[in-house]
Amino acid sequence: MKVVIQVVKEASVTIDENMYASIEKGLLVLVGVEDADTDEDMKWLSNKIVNMRVFTDEKGVMNLSVKDLEGEVLLVSQFTLQASTKKGHRPSYIKASKPSIAIPVYEQFIEIIERDLGKKISTGVFGADMKVALINDGPVTIIVDSKQRE
Repeated sequence: MKVVIQVVKEASVTIDENMYASIEKGLLVLVGVEDADTDEDMKWLSNKIVNMRVFTDEKGVMNLSVKDLEGEVLLVSQFTLQASTKKGHRPSYIKASKPSIAIPVYEQFIEIIERDLGKKISTGVFGADMKVALINDGPVTIIVDSKQRE
């Protein structure tokens, strides 16, 4: 499982020209699922996401997590995070899980993050053509791969 975590002042998902979800200060998390992802991957990543100290404290040091701030999380599925660009110029998405596998993993991941965060999160719609807007704060953008544990 791969995620891109972005610290945002605000973020939103629009589907068919209608605002579907939006958050204020918090994290926009894009997630790509592969067949090899396990409960362990989801638990490890959720813990990393909700406890990652990427928000500044009163001294201007990145020392606070989204949980510390009681911030919001917007989770959006993005199979293209599993792209392989080794050959040619057209990315291969062979590592990305098919919806029959990815949807249950995505839904379970939502539940795990909500449990770890202690509140509901906002989400996109799996497989939908979404327009994601954000104001990145910092900017801070971090890529985490559960298989690499980094």
